Amino acid sequence: MLPIADAFEHDYRGCEILYGRGRASGLRSVLADRGLGDALVVCGSNVGANDDLMDPIREGLGDRLAGVFDGTTPDKRVETAYDLLDRRAEVGADALVAVGGGSSLDTARQAAILDVDGRDLADLRADAAAGPEALGSLAPGSDPTLPVVAIPTTFAGADLSTGGSLEVLPADESPTGQPVTVSGDGPMPVVDLADPALFETTPRSALAGSAMNGFDKGIETPYASDATPVSDASAVHGLRLLADALPRAAGDRPGNEAAMDRAVVGALLVQLDRRISVIHAFGHGFARRYDFQQGDVHAVVAPHVLAYLFDEVDASRRALAAGLGVDVDGRDDDAIAEDVVEAVAAVRDALPVPDRLRDVPATDESDLPAIAEYVVDDWCMDRAPEGLDATPEAIEGVLRAAW
Repeated sequence: MLPIADAFEHDYRGCEILYGRGRASGLRSVLADRGLGDALVVCGSNVGANDDLMDPIREGLGDRLAGVFDGTTPDKRVETAYDLLDRRAEVGADALVAVGGGSSLDTARQAAILDVDGRDLADLRADAAAGPEALGSLAPGSDPTLPVVAIPTTFAGADLSTGGSLEVLPADESPTGQPVTVSGDGPMPVVDLADPALFETTPRSALAGSAMNGFDKGIETPYASDATPVSDASAVHGLRLLADALPRAAGDRPGNEAAMDRAVVGALLVQLDRRISVIHAFGHGFARRYDFQQGDVHAVVAPHVLAYLFDEVDASRRALAAGLGVDVDGRDDDAIAEDVVEAVAAVRDALPVPDRLRDVPATDESDLPAIAEYVVDDWCMDRAPEGLDATPEAIEGVLRAAW
């Protein structure tokens, strides 16, 4: 096992990564050192009620804590972002400290962009009903002035991005019958504070679903069509850490503080220069049909997607083998591919996540052809491995194998 540092700092695209156990205790200094005043903590209701998590954050902020907004939800609706901005104005906060998983981190970042967009809720909903050209994106060309500090507590990997989207119209109000979402490109979080002690306060069930979402970022980056040696390096090393640590930090294998530390570092590494691709396209395809944790879909389909890719193209199987501890010396490509698929399935099977699509709540086998069409059309397929000709029929075959 390669050692990891007890603490480190790293600048990534303007976001300062601060890693270390107990790092939350220095939150007040984090704000002060960057010229920021009081902060509004942004989280969901479960996180807000988790004193084991919130107490270190409240204590770390001290007199810089302006208040707590605990209204984020997995739905990531635009109304929540407007409510967040109202609460920010009420308490006079200079910054947002987003705590938790992708729901809170994405909502906080998009709220910062919505803050300078200029449209109120009625305008935004009217534009959404008028069509994509009228809706556009949030504040194109603008520079948000509300800084966000990200404090992740799951492995989904939403912290090191400007991304996320907000639902403006649900499917039953949309002219297309599909939810209408909007997003904007703003700056990265000013700080990503990764404290393994905070991850340990997250229920294991929540960690498990997010674990596969983050793990799959490391799997997808090497086979993406625009992968580079730099992106391969961080993804492969991240996989080395995650393959061993995730079953111990979020699964059924004996774990300890060292396992959680390694899992958190691995989750950071697979986000650096990440290239999401085919597996995420499957997750997006289901998200257009259902409302549930995409990590569950990732867990089910990842081995099946890899088996499909390896049948069609090389898909960087030897790079993945290096990350997953699969022996390649003197072995042919088919044997390596088979063991890579088995290694991914082994990580999945050590986590409390589904391994068949039929076990994911609300899924219906009759929807698979439509979902296959969504997957093929998803933007993530633009990064599919070179030489892959993904047809709806082939994707439906993967879905039926996963069913």
